[in-house]
Amino acid sequence: MIKLTIDGVTVAVPEGTDVLAAAKAAGIRIPTLCYMEKYNEIGACRLCLVEVKGMRGLLAACTLQASDGMEVYTNTPAVREARRTNLELLLSDHPQDCLICVRNGQCELQSLAEEMGIRRQRFEGEKSAYPLDHSTLSIMRDPNKCVLCRRCVAVCKQVQGVGVLGAVERGFDTIVAPEGGCLLHDVACVLCGQCVMVCPTGALAEVDNTEEVFAALNDKSKHVIVQTAPAVRVAIGEEFGYPPGTIVTGKMVSALRRLGFQAVFDTDFAADLTIWEEANELLERLNNGGTLPMITSCSPGWIKFIEHYYPDLIEHLSTCKSPQQMLGALAKTYYAEKIGVSPEDIFLVSVMPCTAKKFERARPEMVGESGLPDVDIVLTTRELARMIKVAGIDLPQLPDSDFDSPLGLSTGAGVIFGATGGVMEAALRTAYEWVSGEALTNVELEAVRGLSGVKEAEVKLPGTDITLRVAVAHGLANARQLLDKIRTGKADYHFIEIMACPGGCISGGGQPRPADVNEFNALREQRIKGVYRADRDLPLRKSHENPAVKELYDTYLGEIGGERAHHLLHTNYTVRGKYLRTIRQH
Repeated sequence: MIKLTIDGVTVAVPEGTDVLAAAKAAGIRIPTLCYMEKYNEIGACRLCLVEVKGMRGLLAACTLQASDGMEVYTNTPAVREARRTNLELLLSDHPQDCLICVRNGQCELQSLAEEMGIRRQRFEGEKSAYPLDHSTLSIMRDPNKCVLCRRCVAVCKQVQGVGVLGAVERGFDTIVAPEGGCLLHDVACVLCGQCVMVCPTGALAEVDNTEEVFAALNDKSKHVIVQTAPAVRVAIGEEFGYPPGTIVTGKMVSALRRLGFQAVFDTDFAADLTIWEEANELLERLNNGGTLPMITSCSPGWIKFIEHYYPDLIEHLSTCKSPQQMLGALAKTYYAEKIGVSPEDIFLVSVMPCTAKKFERARPEMVGESGLPDVDIVLTTRELARMIKVAGIDLPQLPDSDFDSPLGLSTGAGVIFGATGGVMEAALRTAYEWVSGEALTNVELEAVRGLSGVKEAEVKLPGTDITLRVAVAHGLANARQLLDKIRTGKADYHFIEIMACPGGCISGGGQPRPADVNEFNALREQRIKGVYRADRDLPLRKSHENPAVKELYDTYLGEIGGERAHHLLHTNYTVRGKYLRTIRQH
């Protein structure tokens, strides 16, 4: 440990700590814009400047290592003036359209300007003018609002192992953009939206589909229904003042009914259904010499990743559609028949934590037997929150409501799909009982839980000679570790779960953002706790115990993994080049 003083406060920190972290330990906040702990400690924004006794000039606290006996000053006239000037220079090349920006009220640049009391624009001059990038269905880029913090570059390369973003050009012309100045559509972006989550301004945002949904709700010729993913219920409350991880399922359902949806279904039902099909597929591969390890297929960002970067391993993927797409397929077949409505008149909206789901619903593989897409529109959690606010609905004051049948009943195994390790745990709960014939008394499989990048476990199935070796990865850089082991023949697993986003769906690219990007892990932990609380609160906790799924097979699908189930609930994948050949000049 070393001791230093910051603004007269003595603080002891481990050797190697930077001054920014030391100040935080002393209860002193130093403003930052580019800093992202572990991943982006580059001092680019120059807003964390401090004075140090005995050192010349002002220094960036995020890159300055604390030393024993150091005296640091964070609030001198020179520091305040330098920070203010640097922020004003950033603002001088920034659009002044805050009132109509998607980040209005939640913009870090805006908050810092308010904090520093900036009330006029001192520096006028040439402004950048770049075209917007609307090339994908998931993410919109506005390079004019980029402050060159490079957080998106860091998360794309280091956390996701993709690396399609970088600094382009030099000097005043520098922008952060896809490689070669291409559009997002033209590079191997997986559309996970983690760049959107860490962007401090409106330079990156989800594509907004709220007006299309409002239009559908006002179309009297349409039967408009909605499904909500498991991770939404433990996060959307944050947009209305609830602590992270608060379960607001009942109020969310009531809000959706107030908006005008004619039926509110739970994607968790389809998560249970996924387990029936996926567990059956795994057992078939184990018993009949199929391709192993089998890898989950629920996360569309992960699927796009393997299609781009590991197309030779596609045969390892489960053929199951994601729960979103399974419910969509059933809504326009099973449900349409039940209520006597033509599939053409059903308009299905999905509320997802994920920006890549917008891409997934438009895949040509996700078109049903009637030629209609399984899902019509995908909203992120943030978009739904905006719709609720636009409609003047006070979510905290709403009574709790239940999901509609027949696609609304779910088990705890369905809800844990929202957390990393959840799909694996749900599948093992069912596979264990199906194979062994014994009841699994302790359903909480701690070995596959938690935020470790890669988790491994072994599960002995009683009454058999099978010991299932499984692995779980979240964040695509972690996924690379497992895929490289498969390629080299070193992966001694039967089953692998991969989720594109760190922590799983609970921190998908469409979820509410934390006020401080460096508090992400604490936020993830709270949301994951909420998911497991929701699991414990449900009377049924194993997917194969869901009576609504049993009825679905008995009355409509027939045999598990049979012809009709395979036709509706399974899919195939696309080999994509690492870089698409079309190069467009902006």
